[in-house]
Amino acid sequence: MPREPLPSVRDILAARSGEELALNDRYLNPQMGRILRTLGFDKVWSGGEGAHLIDADGERYLDLFGGYGVFAIGRNHPRAIEAIEQAMAARTGNLPQLGVTLLSGVLAEQLLARAPSSVAAMVPANTGTEAVEAAIKVARAATGRPRVLYADHAFHGLTLGSLSLNGGAEFRDGFGPLLPGCQQVPFGDLDTLERELAREDVAAFIVEPIQGKGVNVAPAAYLPGAQQLCRQAGTLFVCDEVQTGVGRTGRFFALEHWGLEPDMVCVAKALSGGLVPIGALLVSREAFDRVFDGMERAVRHGSTFGGNDLAAAAALATLAVIDEEDLVARAERMGKLLLELTRPLVERFEVVRDVRGMGLMWAIEFGPPAGAGARRLWETVERRQPGLFSQLVTVPLFHEHHIFCQVAGHRMNVIKALPALVIEEQEIRRFADALEQTIAAAERYPAALARFGVRAGLRAAVARR
Repeated sequence: MPREPLPSVRDILAARSGEELALNDRYLNPQMGRILRTLGFDKVWSGGEGAHLIDADGERYLDLFGGYGVFAIGRNHPRAIEAIEQAMAARTGNLPQLGVTLLSGVLAEQLLARAPSSVAAMVPANTGTEAVEAAIKVARAATGRPRVLYADHAFHGLTLGSLSLNGGAEFRDGFGPLLPGCQQVPFGDLDTLERELAREDVAAFIVEPIQGKGVNVAPAAYLPGAQQLCRQAGTLFVCDEVQTGVGRTGRFFALEHWGLEPDMVCVAKALSGGLVPIGALLVSREAFDRVFDGMERAVRHGSTFGGNDLAAAAALATLAVIDEEDLVARAERMGKLLLELTRPLVERFEVVRDVRGMGLMWAIEFGPPAGAGARRLWETVERRQPGLFSQLVTVPLFHEHHIFCQVAGHRMNVIKALPALVIEEQEIRRFADALEQTIAAAERYPAALARFGVRAGLRAAVARR
Protein backbone atom coordinates (compact mmCIF):
# COMPACT_ATOMS: atom_id res chain seq x y z
CA MET A 1 0.00 0.00 0.00
CA PRO A 2 1.55 3.34 -0.98
CA ARG A 3 2.53 5.76 1.76
CA GLU A 4 0.97 9.17 2.03
CA PRO A 5 3.33 11.86 0.78
CA LEU A 6 5.31 13.60 3.50
CA PRO A 7 4.14 17.14 4.22
CA SER A 8 6.53 20.06 3.92
CA VAL A 9 8.70 21.11 6.84
CA ARG A 10 6.54 24.23 7.18
CA ASP A 11 3.41 22.10 7.46
CA ILE A 12 5.02 19.71 9.97
CA LEU A 13 6.03 22.60 12.21
CA ALA A 14 2.54 24.09 12.02
CA ALA A 15 0.49 20.91 12.40
CA ARG A 16 2.47 18.84 14.87
CA SER A 17 3.75 21.35 17.40
CA GLY A 18 3.25 19.91 20.88
CA GLU A 19 4.18 16.35 19.91
CA GLU A 20 7.88 16.80 20.67
CA LEU A 21 8.03 14.86 23.92
CA ALA A 22 5.71 12.11 22.72
CA LEU A 23 7.88 11.55 19.64
CA ASN A 24 11.02 11.64 21.76
CA ASP A 25 9.63 9.07 24.19
CA ARG A 26 8.55 6.76 21.39
CA TYR A 27 11.52 6.96 19.05
CA LEU A 28 14.46 8.76 20.68
CA ASN A 29 15.38 8.90 24.40
CA PRO A 30 12.52 8.38 26.89
CA GLN A 31 14.89 8.79 29.86
CA MET A 32 15.58 12.35 28.71
CA GLY A 33 11.83 12.89 28.62
CA ARG A 34 11.56 11.71 32.22
CA ILE A 35 14.29 14.14 33.32
CA LEU A 36 12.60 17.07 31.60
CA ARG A 37 9.20 16.30 33.12
CA THR A 38 10.64 15.76 36.60
CA LEU A 39 12.45 19.12 36.56
CA GLY A 40 9.61 20.88 34.80
CA PHE A 41 11.80 21.68 31.81
CA ASP A 42 9.32 20.02 29.43
CA LYS A 43 8.59 23.15 27.45
CA VAL A 44 7.64 23.32 23.81
CA TRP A 45 10.22 25.69 22.37
CA SER A 46 8.75 27.51 19.40
CA GLY A 47 11.65 29.80 18.64
CA GLY A 48 14.88 31.46 19.63
CA GLU A 49 16.31 34.95 19.27
CA GLY A 50 19.64 36.29 20.45
CA ALA A 51 20.22 35.18 24.04
CA HIS A 52 16.67 33.87 24.49
CA LEU A 53 14.52 30.79 23.93
CA ILE A 54 10.81 31.37 23.29
CA ASP A 55 8.15 28.89 24.38
CA ALA A 56 4.84 28.05 22.72
CA ASP A 57 3.07 30.73 24.78
CA GLY A 58 5.49 33.39 23.57
CA GLU A 59 7.33 33.61 26.92
CA ARG A 60 11.02 34.47 26.64
CA TYR A 61 13.64 32.59 28.69
CA LEU A 62 17.19 33.82 29.13
CA ASP A 63 19.25 30.92 27.80
CA LEU A 64 22.43 30.46 29.82
CA PHE A 65 22.78 26.86 28.65
CA GLY A 66 23.57 28.09 25.16
CA GLY A 67 23.38 24.66 23.53
CA TYR A 68 26.62 23.79 25.39
CA GLY A 69 28.15 27.00 24.04
CA VAL A 70 27.00 26.72 20.43
CA PHE A 71 25.08 30.00 20.28
CA ALA A 72 27.93 32.50 20.69
CA ILE A 73 26.43 34.96 18.19
CA GLY A 74 22.93 34.27 19.50
CA ARG A 75 20.12 32.15 18.16
CA ASN A 76 19.06 32.60 14.54
CA HIS A 77 21.40 35.47 13.77
CA PRO A 78 20.20 36.95 10.45
CA ARG A 79 23.74 37.26 9.10
CA ALA A 80 24.36 33.51 9.53
CA ILE A 81 20.98 32.59 8.01
CA GLU A 82 21.66 34.88 5.06
CA ALA A 83 25.07 33.29 4.45
CA ILE A 84 23.58 29.81 4.31
CA GLU A 85 20.82 31.01 1.99
CA GLN A 86 23.44 32.58 -0.28
CA ALA A 87 25.43 29.33 -0.42
CA MET A 88 22.28 27.37 -1.29
CA ALA A 89 21.22 29.90 -3.92
CA ALA A 90 24.68 29.71 -5.53
CA ARG A 91 24.16 25.96 -6.16
CA THR A 92 27.86 25.39 -5.50
CA GLY A 93 29.67 22.25 -6.55
CA ASN A 94 29.63 21.13 -2.94
CA LEU A 95 31.57 18.09 -1.69
CA PRO A 96 33.23 16.93 -4.90
CA GLN A 97 35.36 14.66 -2.66
CA LEU A 98 38.05 14.20 -5.33
CA GLY A 99 38.28 17.96 -5.61
CA VAL A 100 38.32 21.12 -3.53
CA THR A 101 35.91 24.02 -3.01
CA LEU A 102 36.34 27.70 -2.25
CA LEU A 103 34.46 28.34 1.00
CA SER A 104 36.30 25.72 3.05
CA GLY A 105 39.63 27.16 1.90
CA VAL A 106 38.62 30.70 2.80
CA LEU A 107 37.44 29.48 6.21
CA ALA A 108 40.81 27.82 6.84
CA GLU A 109 42.55 31.05 5.80
CA GLN A 110 40.40 33.10 8.20
CA LEU A 111 40.72 30.74 11.17
CA LEU A 112 44.48 30.45 10.83
CA ALA A 113 44.77 34.24 10.62
CA ARG A 114 43.18 34.38 14.09
CA ALA A 115 45.24 31.49 15.50
CA PRO A 116 48.78 31.46 16.90
CA SER A 117 51.55 31.20 14.30
CA SER A 118 52.40 27.69 15.53
CA VAL A 119 49.52 26.26 13.44
CA ALA A 120 49.40 26.58 9.68
CA ALA A 121 46.96 24.01 8.26
CA MET A 122 43.36 22.91 8.86
CA VAL A 123 41.77 19.46 8.91
CA PRO A 124 37.99 19.90 8.39
CA ALA A 125 35.56 18.07 10.68
CA ASN A 126 31.86 18.07 11.57
CA THR A 127 31.99 18.26 15.36
CA GLY A 128 34.27 18.81 18.32
CA THR A 129 34.66 15.12 18.99
CA GLU A 130 35.73 14.59 15.36
CA ALA A 131 38.34 17.31 15.77
CA VAL A 132 39.68 15.54 18.88
CA GLU A 133 39.71 12.18 17.06
CA ALA A 134 41.72 13.83 14.30
CA ALA A 135 44.16 15.23 16.87
CA ILE A 136 44.74 11.75 18.32
CA LYS A 137 45.40 10.29 14.87
CA VAL A 138 47.64 13.13 13.71
CA ALA A 139 49.66 13.02 16.92
CA ARG A 140 50.30 9.28 16.69
CA ALA A 141 51.12 9.37 12.99
CA ALA A 142 53.35 12.45 13.26
CA THR A 143 55.37 11.21 16.27
CA GLY A 144 55.25 7.42 15.84
CA ARG A 145 54.38 7.21 19.53
CA PRO A 146 51.41 5.33 21.06
CA ARG A 147 50.39 7.15 24.23
CA VAL A 148 48.10 10.16 24.73
CA LEU A 149 47.79 12.04 28.03
CA TYR A 150 44.73 13.94 29.23
CA ALA A 151 43.68 15.67 32.46
CA ASP A 152 41.30 14.46 35.14
CA HIS A 153 37.81 16.01 34.88
CA ALA A 154 38.44 16.51 31.16
CA PHE A 155 35.69 16.34 28.56
CA HIS A 156 36.79 15.88 24.97
CA GLY A 157 33.80 14.17 23.35
CA LEU A 158 31.84 10.92 23.30
CA THR A 159 33.05 8.98 20.26
CA LEU A 160 35.35 6.12 21.21
CA GLY A 161 38.72 7.85 20.84
CA SER A 162 37.57 11.07 22.47
CA LEU A 163 35.78 9.09 25.17
CA SER A 164 39.11 7.45 25.97
CA LEU A 165 40.32 10.93 26.98
CA ASN A 166 37.25 11.64 29.08
CA GLY A 167 37.73 12.19 32.80
CA GLY A 168 34.13 11.31 33.74
CA ALA A 169 33.38 7.71 34.68
CA GLU A 170 29.67 8.37 34.05
CA PHE A 171 30.46 8.71 30.35
CA ARG A 172 33.06 5.93 30.11
CA ASP A 173 31.39 3.14 32.09
CA GLY A 174 30.08 0.28 29.98
CA PHE A 175 31.83 1.27 26.77
CA GLY A 176 35.19 -0.40 27.35
CA PRO A 177 37.70 -1.49 26.45
CA LEU A 178 38.55 2.01 25.32
CA LEU A 179 41.46 3.17 23.18
CA PRO A 180 44.72 1.77 24.62
CA GLY A 181 47.56 4.07 25.53
CA CYS A 182 45.42 6.89 26.97
CA GLN A 183 46.36 7.96 30.48
CA GLN A 184 44.98 10.53 32.88
CA VAL A 185 47.13 13.05 34.76
CA PRO A 186 45.97 15.57 37.38
CA PHE A 187 44.89 18.93 35.98
CA GLY A 188 47.35 21.57 37.19
CA ASP A 189 50.07 19.09 38.21
CA LEU A 190 53.28 19.65 36.25
CA ASP A 191 55.33 17.14 38.24
CA THR A 192 53.14 14.18 37.23
CA LEU A 193 53.04 15.37 33.65
CA GLU A 194 56.84 15.61 33.56
CA ARG A 195 57.23 12.05 34.90
CA GLU A 196 54.92 10.65 32.20
CA LEU A 197 56.59 12.61 29.42
CA ALA A 198 60.01 11.37 30.55
CA ARG A 199 59.10 7.92 29.22
CA GLU A 200 59.44 9.41 25.69
CA ASP A 201 56.48 7.46 24.33
CA VAL A 202 53.78 10.14 24.57
CA ALA A 203 52.43 11.37 21.23
CA ALA A 204 50.32 14.21 22.65
CA PHE A 205 49.03 15.91 25.74
CA ILE A 206 45.49 17.14 25.04
CA VAL A 207 44.08 19.72 27.44
CA GLU A 208 41.24 22.24 27.68
CA PRO A 209 42.60 25.69 28.60
CA ILE A 210 39.55 25.99 30.88
CA GLN A 211 37.79 22.74 31.66
CA GLY A 212 34.19 22.75 30.53
CA LYS A 213 33.10 20.27 33.17
CA GLY A 214 33.17 22.47 36.25
CA VAL A 215 34.74 25.53 34.59
CA ASN A 216 38.09 24.74 36.20
CA VAL A 217 40.80 27.33 35.55
CA ALA A 218 44.36 26.01 35.91
CA PRO A 219 47.05 27.72 38.02
CA ALA A 220 48.70 30.55 36.09
CA ALA A 221 51.95 28.71 35.34
CA TYR A 222 50.40 25.35 34.43
CA LEU A 223 49.62 25.65 30.73
CA PRO A 224 52.86 27.46 29.75
CA GLY A 225 54.77 24.90 31.83
CA ALA A 226 52.95 22.00 30.18
CA GLN A 227 53.74 23.39 26.74
CA GLN A 228 57.42 23.71 27.60
CA LEU A 229 57.58 20.15 29.01
CA CYS A 230 55.94 18.81 25.85
CA ARG A 231 58.44 20.64 23.66
CA GLN A 232 61.35 19.19 25.62
CA ALA A 233 59.91 15.66 25.39
CA GLY A 234 59.03 15.74 21.67
CA THR A 235 55.34 15.47 22.56
CA LEU A 236 52.70 17.46 20.69
CA PHE A 237 50.84 20.00 22.82
CA VAL A 238 47.13 20.15 21.90
CA CYS A 239 44.60 22.75 23.09
CA ASP A 240 40.97 21.62 22.98
CA GLU A 241 39.16 24.91 22.33
CA VAL A 242 35.86 23.30 21.31
CA GLN A 243 34.01 25.12 24.11
CA THR A 244 36.43 27.90 25.02
CA GLY A 245 37.20 29.09 21.49
CA VAL A 246 35.57 31.63 19.16
CA GLY A 247 35.40 34.49 21.66
CA ARG A 248 33.91 32.73 24.66
CA THR A 249 36.53 33.74 27.25
CA GLY A 250 37.19 37.30 26.09
CA ARG A 251 39.87 36.22 23.61
CA PHE A 252 39.24 34.59 20.24
CA PHE A 253 41.05 31.52 21.62
CA ALA A 254 41.38 31.04 25.37
CA LEU A 255 45.02 30.01 24.85
CA GLU A 256 45.78 33.70 24.22
CA HIS A 257 45.37 34.40 27.95
CA TRP A 258 48.62 32.46 28.50
CA GLY A 259 50.41 33.26 25.24
CA LEU A 260 50.41 29.59 24.20
CA GLU A 261 51.75 28.28 20.87
CA PRO A 262 50.27 24.77 20.62
CA ASP A 263 50.94 22.21 17.92
CA MET A 264 47.21 21.66 17.41
CA VAL A 265 43.95 23.46 18.28
CA CYS A 266 40.51 21.80 18.23
CA VAL A 267 37.62 24.10 17.25
CA ALA A 268 33.86 23.54 16.87
CA LYS A 269 30.58 24.50 18.64
CA ALA A 270 30.30 28.31 18.32
CA LEU A 271 31.93 28.23 14.88
CA SER A 272 28.63 26.84 13.58
CA GLY A 273 26.61 29.99 14.19
CA GLY A 274 24.23 27.60 15.91
CA LEU A 275 22.96 26.44 12.51
CA VAL A 276 25.19 23.89 10.75
CA PRO A 277 27.48 21.40 12.54
CA ILE A 278 31.16 22.06 11.97
CA GLY A 279 34.53 21.32 13.52
CA ALA A 280 38.15 21.85 12.63
CA LEU A 281 41.61 20.83 13.74
CA LEU A 282 44.29 23.47 13.28
CA VAL A 283 47.69 21.78 12.92
CA SER A 284 51.32 22.84 12.76
CA ARG A 285 52.83 22.55 9.30
CA GLU A 286 55.48 20.13 10.58
CA ALA A 287 52.96 17.70 12.08
CA PHE A 288 50.61 18.00 9.10
CA ASP A 289 53.33 17.25 6.58
CA ARG A 290 54.45 14.19 8.53
CA VAL A 291 50.94 12.73 8.27
CA PHE A 292 49.97 13.74 4.73
CA ASP A 293 53.44 13.03 3.31
CA GLY A 294 52.70 11.81 -0.20
CA MET A 295 49.96 11.47 -2.81
CA GLU A 296 49.10 7.96 -1.67
CA ARG A 297 48.50 9.36 1.85
CA ALA A 298 46.44 12.39 0.82
CA VAL A 299 43.19 10.82 2.02
CA ARG A 300 44.41 8.88 5.04
CA HIS A 301 42.15 10.97 7.25
CA GLY A 302 38.92 12.74 6.37
CA SER A 303 35.17 12.96 6.86
CA THR A 304 32.41 12.73 4.25
CA PHE A 305 30.76 16.01 5.21
CA GLY A 306 33.87 17.73 6.58
CA GLY A 307 34.45 21.00 4.74
CA ASN A 308 30.96 21.23 3.24
CA ASP A 309 29.89 24.60 1.84
CA LEU A 310 26.89 25.21 4.13
CA ALA A 311 28.98 24.69 7.27
CA ALA A 312 31.76 26.88 5.91
CA ALA A 313 29.25 29.61 5.02
CA ALA A 314 27.82 29.55 8.55
CA ALA A 315 31.31 29.66 10.04
CA LEU A 316 32.43 32.56 7.85
CA ALA A 317 29.31 34.49 8.82
CA THR A 318 30.01 33.74 12.48
CA LEU A 319 33.53 35.17 12.17
CA ALA A 320 32.14 38.25 10.42
CA VAL A 321 29.56 38.84 13.17
CA ILE A 322 32.19 38.41 15.89
CA ASP A 323 34.40 40.98 14.18
CA GLU A 324 31.69 43.50 13.24
CA GLU A 325 29.87 43.39 16.59
CA ASP A 326 33.16 43.28 18.54
CA LEU A 327 31.92 40.24 20.47
CA VAL A 328 35.30 39.15 21.82
CA ALA A 329 35.69 42.45 23.69
CA ARG A 330 32.03 42.29 24.66
CA ALA A 331 32.50 38.82 26.17
CA GLU A 332 35.40 40.12 28.23
CA ARG A 333 33.42 43.15 29.40
CA MET A 334 30.21 41.27 30.23
CA GLY A 335 32.22 38.50 31.91
CA LYS A 336 33.95 40.98 34.20
CA LEU A 337 30.57 42.45 35.12
CA LEU A 338 29.14 39.00 35.85
CA LEU A 339 32.04 38.14 38.15
CA GLU A 340 31.83 41.53 39.83
CA LEU A 341 28.14 41.00 40.58
CA THR A 342 28.36 37.38 41.70
CA ARG A 343 31.67 37.00 43.55
CA PRO A 344 30.23 38.73 46.65
CA LEU A 345 27.89 35.73 46.99
CA VAL A 346 30.85 33.76 48.41
CA GLU A 347 30.91 36.07 51.43
CA ARG A 348 27.15 36.37 51.76
CA PHE A 349 26.10 32.70 51.68
CA GLU A 350 27.59 29.76 53.57
CA VAL A 351 26.69 27.36 50.77
CA VAL A 352 28.60 29.29 48.07
CA ARG A 353 32.16 27.95 47.88
CA ASP A 354 33.46 29.67 44.76
CA VAL A 355 32.52 31.84 41.79
CA ARG A 356 34.90 31.61 38.83
CA GLY A 357 35.29 31.94 35.09
CA MET A 358 36.75 33.88 32.19
CA GLY A 359 34.71 36.00 29.85
CA LEU A 360 31.26 34.52 29.41
CA MET A 361 32.27 31.09 30.68
CA TRP A 362 31.13 31.28 34.31
CA ALA A 363 30.39 28.94 37.22
CA ILE A 364 29.27 28.97 40.83
CA GLU A 365 30.16 26.11 43.19
CA PHE A 366 28.19 25.09 46.29
CA GLY A 367 29.20 23.23 49.44
CA PRO A 368 27.62 22.16 52.75
CA PRO A 369 26.47 24.82 55.23
CA ALA A 370 28.31 25.34 58.51
CA GLY A 371 25.48 24.48 60.92
CA ALA A 372 25.67 20.92 62.25
CA GLY A 373 22.04 20.05 61.56
CA ALA A 374 21.96 21.56 58.09
CA ARG A 375 25.30 19.95 57.26
CA ARG A 376 24.04 16.51 58.33
CA LEU A 377 20.94 16.93 56.17
CA TRP A 378 23.09 18.08 53.24
CA GLU A 379 25.41 15.08 53.58
CA THR A 380 22.51 12.65 53.90
CA VAL A 381 20.82 13.98 50.79
CA GLU A 382 24.05 14.22 48.81
CA ARG A 383 24.84 10.57 49.56
CA ARG A 384 21.54 9.62 47.96
CA GLN A 385 21.56 12.17 45.16
CA PRO A 386 24.87 13.98 44.58
CA GLY A 387 24.45 17.43 43.12
CA LEU A 388 20.89 17.92 44.35
CA PHE A 389 21.55 21.35 45.88
CA SER A 390 22.33 22.75 42.43
CA GLN A 391 18.86 21.72 41.32
CA LEU A 392 17.39 23.68 44.23
CA VAL A 393 18.80 26.69 42.37
CA THR A 394 18.38 25.84 38.68
CA VAL A 395 14.75 24.72 38.92
CA PRO A 396 13.45 27.91 40.63
CA LEU A 397 15.56 30.03 38.29
CA PHE A 398 13.73 28.41 35.40
CA HIS A 399 10.19 28.48 36.77
CA GLU A 400 10.22 31.70 38.76
CA HIS A 401 12.67 33.85 36.79
CA HIS A 402 12.58 32.38 33.26
CA ILE A 403 16.33 31.73 33.30
CA PHE A 404 17.55 28.47 31.77
CA CYS A 405 20.83 27.07 33.12
CA GLN A 406 22.07 23.72 34.40
CA VAL A 407 24.76 21.92 36.34
CA ALA A 408 28.33 21.87 35.01
CA GLY A 409 28.69 18.10 35.22
CA HIS A 410 27.17 14.88 36.51
CA ARG A 411 26.74 14.72 40.31
CA MET A 412 28.34 18.15 40.73
CA ASN A 413 27.18 21.07 42.84
CA VAL A 414 28.40 23.51 40.23
CA ILE A 415 26.12 25.59 38.03
CA LYS A 416 27.51 26.85 34.75
CA ALA A 417 26.57 29.66 32.37
CA LEU A 418 27.48 29.93 28.69
CA PRO A 419 25.28 32.78 27.45
CA ALA A 420 25.32 34.16 23.95
CA LEU A 421 28.06 36.76 23.57
CA VAL A 422 25.35 39.20 22.44
CA ILE A 423 23.70 39.12 25.89
CA GLU A 424 22.64 42.57 27.12
CA GLU A 425 24.02 44.12 30.30
CA GLN A 426 20.52 44.29 31.79
CA GLU A 427 20.19 40.54 31.42
CA ILE A 428 23.50 39.97 33.20
CA ARG A 429 22.20 42.09 36.07
CA ARG A 430 18.83 40.32 36.04
CA PHE A 431 20.55 36.95 36.30
CA ALA A 432 22.74 38.10 39.19
CA ASP A 433 19.71 39.42 41.09
CA ALA A 434 17.68 36.27 40.45
CA LEU A 435 20.61 34.08 41.47
CA GLU A 436 20.98 35.91 44.78
CA GLN A 437 17.26 35.56 45.53
CA THR A 438 17.23 31.88 44.61
CA ILE A 439 20.31 30.99 46.69
CA ALA A 440 18.82 32.83 49.67
CA ALA A 441 15.74 30.59 49.41
CA ALA A 442 17.78 27.43 48.74
CA GLU A 443 20.05 28.07 51.74
CA ARG A 444 17.02 27.51 53.96
CA TYR A 445 17.79 23.95 53.11
CA PRO A 446 15.01 21.87 54.73
CA ALA A 447 12.24 24.11 53.40
CA ALA A 448 13.85 24.35 49.94
CA LEU A 449 14.30 20.60 49.83
CA ALA A 450 10.66 20.07 50.75
CA ARG A 451 9.48 22.46 48.02
CA PHE A 452 11.68 20.80 45.46
CA GLY A 453 10.55 17.33 46.58
CA VAL A 454 6.87 18.16 46.21
CA ARG A 455 7.39 19.69 42.78
CA ALA A 456 9.68 16.91 41.56
CA GLY A 457 7.43 14.22 43.03
CA LEU A 458 4.39 15.53 41.18
CA ARG A 459 6.33 15.84 37.98
CA ALA A 460 7.86 12.37 38.40
CA ALA A 461 4.39 10.92 38.78
CA VAL A 462 3.42 12.54 35.51
CA ALA A 463 6.63 11.22 33.92
CA ARG A 464 5.81 7.65 35.04
CA ARG A 465 2.42 7.88 33.43
